[in-house]
Amino acid sequence: MNLSKLKAPNTFLIIFSLVIVAAISTWIVPAGEFETTVKNGREIVVSGSYHHVEPNPQGIFDVLTAPIKGFIDAALIIGFVLIVGGAFGIFAKTEAVDAGIKAIAKAHSNSALIRKLLIPIFMIIFSLGGSVFGMGEEVIPFILIFVPMALMLGYDSITGVAIPFVGAGAGFAGAFINPFTLGIAQGIAELPPLSGIEYRIIVWIILTAIAIYFVMKYADRIKIKPELSLTYKMDQRKRENLHVSELENFKGIDSKHKWVLFIFLAGLIVLVFGVIVYGWYIAEISAVFFATGIVVGIVGRLTVNEITDSFLQGAKDLMATAIIIALARGILIIATEGKIIGTILYGLSDPIEALHPVISSQAMFVIQSLINLFVPSGSGQAALTMPIMAPLGDLVGVSRQTAVLAFQFGDGFTNMIIPTSAITMGVLTLADIPWNIWARWMIKLQVIFIIVGLILLIPPYFFW
Repeated sequence: MNLSKLKAPNTFLIIFSLVIVAAISTWIVPAGEFETTVKNGREIVVSGSYHHVEPNPQGIFDVLTAPIKGFIDAALIIGFVLIVGGAFGIFAKTEAVDAGIKAIAKAHSNSALIRKLLIPIFMIIFSLGGSVFGMGEEVIPFILIFVPMALMLGYDSITGVAIPFVGAGAGFAGAFINPFTLGIAQGIAELPPLSGIEYRIIVWIILTAIAIYFVMKYADRIKIKPELSLTYKMDQRKRENLHVSELENFKGIDSKHKWVLFIFLAGLIVLVFGVIVYGWYIAEISAVFFATGIVVGIVGRLTVNEITDSFLQGAKDLMATAIIIALARGILIIATEGKIIGTILYGLSDPIEALHPVISSQAMFVIQSLINLFVPSGSGQAALTMPIMAPLGDLVGVSRQTAVLAFQFGDGFTNMIIPTSAITMGVLTLADIPWNIWARWMIKLQVIFIIVGLILLIPPYFFW
């Protein structure tokens, strides 16, 4: 058999197949739930309250309705993606994006210092975003900038995705402030806000450095020998639309494009300020992008019709991303309605009690990673698992700070590869990278992260 002729499964087929697998699991896995209570306005799981319930196996009709239910359940993020796509459609129409990318590419080709610092600087910025305010959905718009920029610089689409996505993912896993994961987890574990920040900063530095080294080493190798890229053939087609040959004649960014880029940057600053200071979430962030898109169109001297048409075209370009997000959420809906999430959680957490404290903390990390496949929401996983993991840690000698760190690693690392993550699948669909190709590239970094995560869980045993 000629393996080169085998085609990779379609991303939509992969996700829908997982919907079917989840439905089949509801016929095999016993139904069970934990009791919940409301604490500080938040619903949390009661430790030791697991019990079997009447099963609710999911059938063919449930599988067929899962996509629309996923669409409804993920309406906020889908709406966010479409509005951001529309705003970027306007942004692209001004041609300021192309001018900015060409300016960076020209500086990149003329300066050895910029060539060395470009990837680290951007990845540190995104890592800080992941660590400070839980940058997740916010990464999606940057794919539209960094993929073409990476191609223009002689890298590939994987590098273009890795700079913002892996950068933010490393910061998310090693967060030292993030209120959406660390804040919730510490609150449920009854720990002071920002406690343990000293060690978490060290963890953030280590994880960010590993991510930067891995991406830079890969990018340098692709720069020297492009055909080594897993997306080489796809990238060749993409480069045809980038007009790389025009780079030599590029005279610099004109005043109109500078103003457009300034407005866009100002919008991002407002976004970050709102998220950190006022706790803005998807609705408010969408509003910022919507307003920024309109202002950018006006400053870019587009007509009303050009602004409208560009917005609609930009939103249209992200419809595939929206559908992928709906399908990914459909998997979780099947598992939840089939009442197997509680059983999976109970079955994974129960054996921990027999282990040494260090091994127990590492087992918590592994369990959180497995649970993340079904509950990729950081805040959702914290609310589901920390009420059990925190008191469980008390029983086996694992400090609550360590239990929170194990949760961070379990939630953060696998977010960058699991196909049930709406953000991951949205990013890959937008970058036109099949999930299986991304997984082949990411698996090496995942192994490194997992090993480092297991090691980083050892020191807390002696001082937390």
